[in-house]
Amino acid sequence: MSDVTISEAGNILVLATDQGLFRFHAVWLRDNAWDEETRSRTNGQRLIALRDIDANVTISAARIDDGTVSVTFAPENKEIRYSLGWLITNAYDRPQRTEKGWLAANVETWDATLSDKIPSDDFGRVATDQGAKHHWLSGVARYGFGKLTNGPIEDQALMRVVDLFGHVRETNYGRHFEVRTEVNPTNLAYTGLGLQAHTDNPYRDPVPTVQVLYCLESSAAGGENMVVDGFWAALRLKAENPDWFGVLSRYCTRFEYAGDKGVVLRSRRPMLELAPDGELTAVRFNNRSAAATTDVPFEDMALYYEAYRRLGEIIDDPAMEVTFRLEPGECFLVDNTRVLHARKAYSGTGTRWLQGCYADKDGLLSTLASLQATMHEAAE
Repeated sequence: MSDVTISEAGNILVLATDQGLFRFHAVWLRDNAWDEETRSRTNGQRLIALRDIDANVTISAARIDDGTVSVTFAPENKEIRYSLGWLITNAYDRPQRTEKGWLAANVETWDATLSDKIPSDDFGRVATDQGAKHHWLSGVARYGFGKLTNGPIEDQALMRVVDLFGHVRETNYGRHFEVRTEVNPTNLAYTGLGLQAHTDNPYRDPVPTVQVLYCLESSAAGGENMVVDGFWAALRLKAENPDWFGVLSRYCTRFEYAGDKGVVLRSRRPMLELAPDGELTAVRFNNRSAAATTDVPFEDMALYYEAYRRLGEIIDDPAMEVTFRLEPGECFLVDNTRVLHARKAYSGTGTRWLQGCYADKDGLLSTLASLQATMHEAAE
């Protein structure tokens, strides 16, 4: 049984439920009304600004009927109805997380033991079956990466992968880039050298948040791909020494790239990026693109380098790596704000040709949310 009361001043609504007691400010309730005069029926966007709500808005009456909370606001004398479930889901009168480095509920960290349950599916199935696409994208969102197999072996097939969830993000490398050995390359990725696990393009602001790598040829020995969960690496660092975690999240690292004529890219961001409430939201780690660090004060520079070194050691730990070999028609994508990727060195004989491109995570999460909503409606 639920009950609702109003504070004496009328500026607070108190909702008593089986799940607890929740308080709501009158201005918050009015701002979050879903009536047709406040919100668009087609897209849910607000039709009014905060300036249109009386600064001294109060609640003059409230009641609960069959899971609906009806609230009357003064001085408008306007009644708004809210779903009880919606109010409980969006209640803010609860303990807020304050520790540094907490993760969102839909994020699951991993190490090498994930190898047996990599989010992987058949390209054709994901392209034609909405349920399969939902399952695959859910895994990508949870773990930060995923694979597709049995895709077409054709130039720029990776664009069809991006079309599954979003749009290509064009950069100075173009809409896509080739990953194979070149003479006098502008980027070490275009050689046969092994690469340390890294996030791509940390010198951009914002960074591309999704990267796709698609295999077209793979007869050279070696060249296995590796991925590492940057969030788990950061939390391992924190568990070993909170001061190391603190110094890499408190101070900015500088990154830069100037390998192409007319291109000078620079950014200034922490290696471990936190939201104001302490949520771990991004990792930027790329030794090849790190510029001189000048934003750490003298008294903390030694600690900074201790932390930087140890984070690199954790990332290089084989127990952190999921390793796999891509065959023609196979691809993988990573959340470039979280998952580091690498490759082992490969021989000069045979061929190895991958194509890569960037996209953005908001498109992927939008597609996933839309699929979830459609499946929920179908189940009702």
